[in-house]
Amino acid sequence: MENVPIVVAILFLVFAGLLLFWAAIKIVNQYERLLVFTLGRTSPQEVKGPGWVFVVPVAQRGVRVDLREQFIEVPSQTNITRDNAPISIDFLIYWRIVEPYKSVVEVQNFNGALQNIATTTLRAVIGDILLDDVLSKREQINEVLRVKLDEVTARWGGKVTTVEIREITPPREVQDAMNRQLSAERTRRAVITESEGTRQSAINVAEGTKQAEILRAEGDRQAAILRAEGFSLALVRIFQAASQVDQKTMALQYLEAFKALGASPSTKYILPLELTQLADAFRGFLTASNEGGPAGGGSTPTTGVSLDSGAPTDSGASPAS
Repeated sequence: MENVPIVVAILFLVFAGLLLFWAAIKIVNQYERLLVFTLGRTSPQEVKGPGWVFVVPVAQRGVRVDLREQFIEVPSQTNITRDNAPISIDFLIYWRIVEPYKSVVEVQNFNGALQNIATTTLRAVIGDILLDDVLSKREQINEVLRVKLDEVTARWGGKVTTVEIREITPPREVQDAMNRQLSAERTRRAVITESEGTRQSAINVAEGTKQAEILRAEGDRQAAILRAEGFSLALVRIFQAASQVDQKTMALQYLEAFKALGASPSTKYILPLELTQLADAFRGFLTASNEGGPAGGGSTPTTGVSLDSGAPTDSGASPAS
């Protein structure tokens, strides 16, 4: 019985030692860092983790810092643009801690401080921009806000990665004016599109007519060339045939022509000047024909044409002696 108090004391010491050991050992996750304060003092070298970190109970205290990217939602804020137009804007800020020491020592509430500085920065930025630019240059405003907020939060050990304006709500009067402007713009585009279509259609018709006229003229030119070539070939053939015709054949052709003229009901005729030469040649042919009569001195009666008087004459040969 005398050893019971000693055993109880030993068990108490062991249990107390286990509790102290459990309190002294801190498990820091991969996305966390532990800033250790020793008797209220700390330094950038006291940032521990990840893994097992030993903290002396009572003398030391650890503050966990999350390094993951986080976001805060800035509620809708009414801002005045450069042209004195009230406009409501709400946006999101994405940020993360890059220096755990400053985020704990330099600022008490990083989230609250960031939200307040974001509100005032937004009002300053919007106050230097016209309403039309606020509505059309959202990406530029996001970048300006990000740069300005990053400059402020750098001394707190934070990093603003992205700023996204979620909604911009202009006044009702501005919305009505925008709707009317949009309707007028759509009407203008429709009229321009219709006029462009009409102009293009007229151009296409004119181009088609032009091409048709060009093709027609080309066809006429080709036809004229072919007709001229055919006529030229016909003249060549006629010339070749005429070059082989003798005077007797030409005289017969003239007689055929005279025959056709005699059958015509016309009372006036125009004869070429070469008619006298033809008459002389034809008289020579008749003379040669009369002189070449049958043998034995006899001659056959012939009927001649007096080309000088134009009246037919009958001539007879005397009987052979």
